[in-house]
Amino acid sequence: MKTKILVVDDEADLELLIKQKFRRKIREGEYEFVFASNGEEALTRIQENTDTDIILSDINMPVMDGLTLLTKVHEANPTIKTVIVSAYGDMTNIRTAMNRGAFDFVCKPVDFADLEVTMEKTIQQVQQLRDTLRAIQENNILKMYVDETVINFMARPGFENTLMASETVEATVAFIDICGFTSLSEKLPAATVVKMLNAYFDQIVKHVIAQGGHVDKFMGDAVMAVFRGEYHLDRAIDAALAIRTTLQANHDEMLGQEYSPKVSIGINTGEMVSGNIGSASLKRLDYTVIGDVVNVSQRLQSTAQPGQIIISEAAYQKVKESFHCEPIGEVTLKNKAQPVMTYEVVA
Repeated sequence: MKTKILVVDDEADLELLIKQKFRRKIREGEYEFVFASNGEEALTRIQENTDTDIILSDINMPVMDGLTLLTKVHEANPTIKTVIVSAYGDMTNIRTAMNRGAFDFVCKPVDFADLEVTMEKTIQQVQQLRDTLRAIQENNILKMYVDETVINFMARPGFENTLMASETVEATVAFIDICGFTSLSEKLPAATVVKMLNAYFDQIVKHVIAQGGHVDKFMGDAVMAVFRGEYHLDRAIDAALAIRTTLQANHDEMLGQEYSPKVSIGINTGEMVSGNIGSASLKRLDYTVIGDVVNVSQRLQSTAQPGQIIISEAAYQKVKESFHCEPIGEVTLKNKAQPVMTYEVVA
């Protein structure tokens, strides 16, 4: 990888000397030098060469000296490291340079062997800093695509050895569907559909997180959320009520008329299996929950009308003293031998 080095010095013969001393590395593409005669010109060169890695700067220069330049470099590009190369090697100048952010100090007349060692050390430091920043950025991007539960799982010591491990957990699952959005998406531009759906999802996610739940996955225009820990069923219902209220308060102008999104929600609670589900050979795994409780939750949602929050008989018995629920009646769900009694959570 080529390293771009900005040399800032008002000595006219320094450019020729640098090119002579480092001609092999220039020829082999390891170094690329850019030159400026003072600090002000150096700032212009930084703007023109955003991939600058390090600066070699004198102190005593017209227009803007090297010590002043040091105070400006961090604003221009915080990853650039500066090495001061100056005949003013007294402790006062060295201390001032270091306090203003210089990475190192080389005294004139220059020992080019020492300068090259210093440059390599500085280049390595810049690369480490950029690698760290890139890792932070990638981690932030990763968090946009991967649930925090998965990231925490990956952080465990020896997580690779337990990649296919699973556990049985007591939890509540909520399926939240934005009603009528599929037909709406067929009539609107793709960019509009994505923007609207993401805005609605943002509102849903905020209420899920506020109640200590996590989003297991987005499924088209629906969200699957899982709640664990104390009072997980109560918290799931509280989240569902808040989501219904928030989304139905939206009034968007679509296709010449007002569109008010509604949600249909199915909630079920009980024992389920939690683990990485998928294909290890394909390297595609989904850290999720599976089981009859999860399936029933999704099927309850499919029976719910717009604006309804539907729960099972088992869930009703646990929360009937905390929430106002009304019986709907028995419904036949796929793969269930007997009809399931359902209730609507009103408030």
